[in-house]
Amino acid sequence: MIDIGVNLINVAFAADREAVLERAWASGVQGLIVTGTDVAASRAAVQCCAADPARLWCTVGVHPHDAARVADDWCEQIEQLASAACVRAIGETGLDYNRNYSPPADQLRVFRTQLELAARLGLPVFVHDRDSAGGVAQELRASRDALRDVVVHCFTGSAAELDAYLALDCHIGITGWICDERRGATLVAMVGRIPQDRLLLETDAPYLLPRNIAPRPRSRRNEPAHLLWIARSVAAARNSSLEDVIHHTTLNARRVFALD
Repeated sequence: MIDIGVNLINVAFAADREAVLERAWASGVQGLIVTGTDVAASRAAVQCCAADPARLWCTVGVHPHDAARVADDWCEQIEQLASAACVRAIGETGLDYNRNYSPPADQLRVFRTQLELAARLGLPVFVHDRDSAGGVAQELRASRDALRDVVVHCFTGSAAELDAYLALDCHIGITGWICDERRGATLVAMVGRIPQDRLLLETDAPYLLPRNIAPRPRSRRNEPAHLLWIARSVAAARNSSLEDVIHHTTLNARRVFALD
């Protein structure tokens, strides 16, 4: 298994990051894509991956929440970081109009700049979409021909949004949202529509702890070792075997992020 979205630089892992990684490897996870969310986190992600270049890779970028707080030379810094061998995508970038921690105009500006950077560098783009009302798909539609690959990270949207992304040949990342009997019913019903060569698995740790873990952990912190529980839910929702889901999502991750 490859966990294609882990916030390993998050403060939640500061005290026991090495133990978290050891549990991931012991659970059958073969590699992690560490998510960069701003310039500082992207730099830390690159440094983190240097410790285990055979199993740790990362993205570098600016999350929409941080779009209003970038320095004048933020894009130059991201481009410089992207030259590191462990960097496999630009992002996490996109639009988040749920809370508007950054004004929409700033989010759009920073998103478009990162789409241009990903196209110029020939790297995939790692995309965040929350309540953009089709805005992310619209921006991707204008840029898709120039982009190598697009990963829609932590998909929780509607059927229409899924159709729009699939029409753009995007890859779809599924998290522990699908394990949530309160909020994940729509995703459970839709995940079977994702072609097997477009499906990816991620924990988005430390967020979105799968609610199907048994016995239930004491901590609400998610971690990569829990990826197997997401794979199980995806397999059940797709009427597939667990082995089939693991096989294809691992192949997809290695292909999209050029991990071999």
